[in-house]
Amino acid sequence: MGSGLWREDTFRQYSTRVGRVVDKSGRVAGDYSNQEMFAARNLDPILNPKDVMRECCDTEEHPNTIPVILALDVTGSMGQAAVEVAKELNVIMTELYRKVKDVEFMIMGIGDFVYDKCPLQVSQFESDIRIAEQLDKVYFEFGGGGNGYESYTAAWYFGLNHIKLDAWDRGRKGIIITMGDEGINPYLPAEAIERVTGREMAEDVETKALYEQVKEKYEIFHIFVKHANFAIYKRYIDSWDDYLDKDHFKVVKIDNIADEIVKIITKQAGSKFLKRGQVEVPKVAAGIAW
Repeated sequence: MGSGLWREDTFRQYSTRVGRVVDKSGRVAGDYSNQEMFAARNLDPILNPKDVMRECCDTEEHPNTIPVILALDVTGSMGQAAVEVAKELNVIMTELYRKVKDVEFMIMGIGDFVYDKCPLQVSQFESDIRIAEQLDKVYFEFGGGGNGYESYTAAWYFGLNHIKLDAWDRGRKGIIITMGDEGINPYLPAEAIERVTGREMAEDVETKALYEQVKEKYEIFHIFVKHANFAIYKRYIDSWDDYLDKDHFKVVKIDNIADEIVKIITKQAGSKFLKRGQVEVPKVAAGIAW
């Protein structure tokens, strides 16, 4: 997957078809609630993560793919942040393609593997209007629980076990950007992984062990969305300290999310961190067994 190029005129045509207006800046105009922007009321088959393998393949059109997994928290408190991403998607892609020609996006929806019915959704890797089409299919379950975290590491787990990147064959890492407003989850329950992905599990997946595997294949970022009552979130922020430094953990306001996504990807596209360094990068995705 991943053929095609992002074009603003195509995005404008698509937006008109779905009843939206794009302003002169390229941004979707107007105020939208989460329910208005994301109309899905159940898991779309195209985003179902069960028994699937996603690929980001080099092609003649995109010979040096830069795979980006953008994982959105689809629980109750994060609805407007996802709306902001959808409204700014054309601005994000247009700006990226001015600087980086071979970016491929996978959109994920992340919930809570303990409480939610549909805690993981995964698109294909794409580089054209299909990014917008698949983003619009994301189902907001508005779930989550009272445990102080969502299952952000599901993006890490899926990236290791259900994705193949041609970038790995060139000695380059992919990029995972999770986005949310809670703490990092300490584990992924085996039963839920089996139910959601179809992969048989011998035990729960502990976050510390998972991190040691995933950091060899991906540069990992988290965008922590800053709300008005930010002071109460300190313990959530502190939970990420064992995993991500200040260069990989970003605290932003909702209206700065798009800028931060562009900054992360453009910086990493030319960064030494994407190149094979002291850590050997395996050529296949099946590097972890639980």
